[in-house]
Amino acid sequence: MGYQALYRVFRPQTFEDLVGQEHVTKTLQSALLQRKISHAYLFSGPRGTGKTSAAKVFAKAVNCLKSPTMEPCNQCVNCKGITDGSISDVIEIDAASNNGVDEIRDIRDKVKYAPSSVSFKVYIIDEVHMLSIGAFNALLKTLEEPPAHVIFILATTEPHKIPLTIISRCQRFDFKRITVKTIVSHLKNVVENQSIEVEDGVLNVVASAADGGMRDALSLLDQAISFSDGKVTLEDVLTITGSVSQKELSELVSSIQNKDVSNALNRVDNLMNHGKDPAKLIEDLIYYHRDILLYITSPNLEQILERTTIDQRFKEIAEEIVPESIYGIIEVLNKSQQEMKWTNHPRIFIEIAVVKLCENVQPQPTQQPMEDQNFYEQRIEKLENQLNNLMKSPVSQAPEQEKASKKPLRSGFKIPTGRIKEILKEATRQDLDSVKGIWGQLLEELKRQNKVSHAALLNESEPVASSKKAVILKFKYEIHCKMVSENNNDVLSNLQNLLSTLTGKPLEVVGVPDREWGDIRKQFIEEQKADAPENGSSEQQNEDPIISEAKKIVGVELLEIKD
Repeated sequence: MGYQALYRVFRPQTFEDLVGQEHVTKTLQSALLQRKISHAYLFSGPRGTGKTSAAKVFAKAVNCLKSPTMEPCNQCVNCKGITDGSISDVIEIDAASNNGVDEIRDIRDKVKYAPSSVSFKVYIIDEVHMLSIGAFNALLKTLEEPPAHVIFILATTEPHKIPLTIISRCQRFDFKRITVKTIVSHLKNVVENQSIEVEDGVLNVVASAADGGMRDALSLLDQAISFSDGKVTLEDVLTITGSVSQKELSELVSSIQNKDVSNALNRVDNLMNHGKDPAKLIEDLIYYHRDILLYITSPNLEQILERTTIDQRFKEIAEEIVPESIYGIIEVLNKSQQEMKWTNHPRIFIEIAVVKLCENVQPQPTQQPMEDQNFYEQRIEKLENQLNNLMKSPVSQAPEQEKASKKPLRSGFKIPTGRIKEILKEATRQDLDSVKGIWGQLLEELKRQNKVSHAALLNESEPVASSKKAVILKFKYEIHCKMVSENNNDVLSNLQNLLSTLTGKPLEVVGVPDREWGDIRKQFIEEQKADAPENGSSEQQNEDPIISEAKKIVGVELLEIKD
């Protein structure tokens, strides 16, 4: 065969070759040495982190003629046969194209047969999350109790799509993204082995663009080698990956800090004209500011910086920028990045973000003269003295009724106290029972109409009084009362229409928070008591107004009067 891609040439053949997954390899090696081999494994993690390679290395190690061993020898007949695919007892299955019930039934029928040339028959099912529900069910029993000579290794990038019944029957290993530093170290060995000449910074750009995947890093390096003319230059790699050099990023960030909109937009325009990806540029800007923030707060932890190297220009910008402004900068950039996903013109959003940042960046505060500091200290001391005097002075107590009427709500909702009292004057127990009788039906109707949010708002509400024209709804939470009363998302209109339909008469809905309802009702009863001698009949004058109001609200049949 002719040329082979780098990721195939440098595919791991031993556990030691697996880069950045020491937590997985150490556990598997210990299990091999102690012969504590499970019947099923689940390897999950991002693409290009070594899941399938680890499965194949494990299959070689468990079947190696030198077993038990921590590493496959890669010299015996078994190891060589598994590596070149000539041994039929190690079966690799792509679940993306073999995801039906029939394929899994075929596996279930064949697992009973002993391996022909090695100790263990190993099934490696890649992208197992692509199996159908029926296929998972067909695999379930076999996966739980396979024959002693069978090992299942499932690999996936999306473990959340796998049924829990499958996951619980496997030993799970989570492969993590490989750090930039680790990828760079491995790529150095690759270029040395292949005698490839690269410029400084090339491997860092490749590792950053790989996003934690070693296979992606090797593929990008392979592409850069093909693109370059002998020596891989930084400009070649930046062109291939669509990334921006740190020098250009530093100049763009410097223009934003200096509020030089014209210069900043010219730099963005130049980058776009050279084919840079707007989404990649905004991602690089986010990481650049992230690294500045970490460098400012922890200058001694250079190893935690993700995308940048600490050069002289980077240090100068870190000294100029205000740490508090970085939070706002990242927020603006992140919002623009999200909006880019839903547009055909992402360049517009990067330009808008740059303009916003130039307008909103706060200049570094200058040191206040000592005279100004003394002035402010005296002013603060004077205000503290005034506050202490106010706290010591007696505060006039307002009447209880005035307190209740002026008590502000946290949500800013103004209670229609007058309208509530008007409804109470006409409220009857019969009207309230009528509304309560259809309240559960009303909530079910909202859910049936897919108005789940409306039903959720009304779930903690309760009709507490009703006349022939209006209903008073008591809400447990003020914010729900405000949202319904202000007709957010047409919830009030829909509620009144349903009430009219179910009761056969138009009803106005007035909301009141739970903590205010008791005070308003108490005020109303006291007012009725005060007005009773003047406006009531002789029979009503002889009856206690509180009892009269209780009869109206509760009903005579439920009221018991004791002297």
